[in-house]
Formats: sequence, structure tokens, C-alpha cells
Amino acid sequence: QVQLVESGGGLVQPGGSLRLSCAARGFTLDNYAIGWFRQAPGKEREGVSCISRRGSSTYYTDSVKGRFTISRDNAKNTVYLQMNSLKPEDTAVYFCATRPSCLQPPRNVGQGTQVTVTA
Repeated sequence: QVQLVESGGGLVQPGGSLRLSCAARGFTLDNYAIGWFRQAPGKEREGVSCISRRGSSTYYTDSVKGRFTISRDNAKNTVYLQMNSLKPEDTAVYFCATRPSCLQPPRNVGQGTQVTVTA
């Protein structure tokens, strides 16, 4: 069964950090670019970051540039999103998804992990 499993979410104070993981089960991640998305209550899904198949190219939405870092370890079949200097507006469910490339729409999407930033 092809599956993406996100983990690492939680409750953190403003200014804190979390590292999200996106693990692939049943297939090899290095055949795909991987994107991170988020959706806050009452808001549309937003693309946060994307990393190319080999990790040579990365993309970030403006609101997270300089704070979030995407990386991948193809040997572990896992993609990471390091989130620093978290803000309350980063609160959302975070999803990872396979993409043929970072310029193309997502395909397989995981179940998501909740990130809550609050004092």
C-alpha cells in the first residue's frame, strides 16, 4: 500500500521549533519531488515548501522563508521540514505530498500532522 506518514507535530510556544517528518511506505520517495502544505481552520490549503527529487532545488512560500528548511534523506525514504521561530499564524495541519516536480500539482497526500503555536 502506497502511503505517506507525517509526524513531528505538536504544541509549541511562539519562537519555538519543530521538525516534521514525511515517511514513505510502500514506495520509493526519490522518484518524486515532495511538497509540504498546510491548512488552517477556515482557510484554504497553502503550499509551504517543496524539494526536488535529488534535493538540489528547494522552494518556500514567502511567509516561511528564513524560518523553515526542507530537506530529504532518500536513504531513509524520508523528507523533513525544520520549522524555527514559529508564529501563531503557522498553526495548521501540515501535509506532505508527492509531486512529479515542484512545478506540478500534488498527487499522493498524507493524513497530516497538527502544529499548534500558542502562548
